[in-house]
Amino acid sequence: MMETRGQYNWRSAFADKNYRIKFFAGMAVLIVVLCLLTQFFQYIQRRQGYVLNDWLLNKIPAADVSIPLFICIWGTALLIVIRVVKSPSIFLNFLYTFIVLSLLRIATIMCVPLNPPNNLLDLVDPLSNSFYGKTFITKDLFFSGHTATMFIIFLCLEKKGDKIFTLCTSATVGILVLVQHVHYTIDVIFAPPFAYLCYYAGVKIAGVQKTTQNASPN
Repeated sequence: MMETRGQYNWRSAFADKNYRIKFFAGMAVLIVVLCLLTQFFQYIQRRQGYVLNDWLLNKIPAADVSIPLFICIWGTALLIVIRVVKSPSIFLNFLYTFIVLSLLRIATIMCVPLNPPNNLLDLVDPLSNSFYGKTFITKDLFFSGHTATMFIIFLCLEKKGDKIFTLCTSATVGILVLVQHVHYTIDVIFAPPFAYLCYYAGVKIAGVQKTTQNASPN
């Protein structure tokens, strides 16, 4: 396991052969997974599934909340990018956690074929939608990738203030995807526990520990 003591920056990280191997291997796998996801999403969009009778969702009037969703998602993404600039350990943990999360979503979506909820409103997010291909995807349902990704960012960040902020944005995104009717309730409920399992596996694969500097509350 790669241990991080005191000041652990990108220069010292790349001086570590083990870190270099994990970095480049992870980036290569990520590229393959992202290419696979594009084709996978196109496939599931053509597949027929089930429409769930979601009691809670039926009680929520559908509304277009694309803008606040966009702000929450990409504001949180910007935060982890800022932290990654100074912390190679956060980067590697997030990289492998995201890879495991993507592979798990492929498995769960394949096993639970669902059609989108009634009254779904298209989610306008030009950045996220670029990964889905030309067709707008509505059947990548169980479990919520937006909510899960927010939650793994919460898990990977180390400062107390960052964690409070990202926990709030995770909860907000979970609520807003229900308001938009782009997910069922079970998609959102199962996202955090699945995300935690992916984080546990991703950290084990990455093999890095938190830095003393990054773990400080301020």
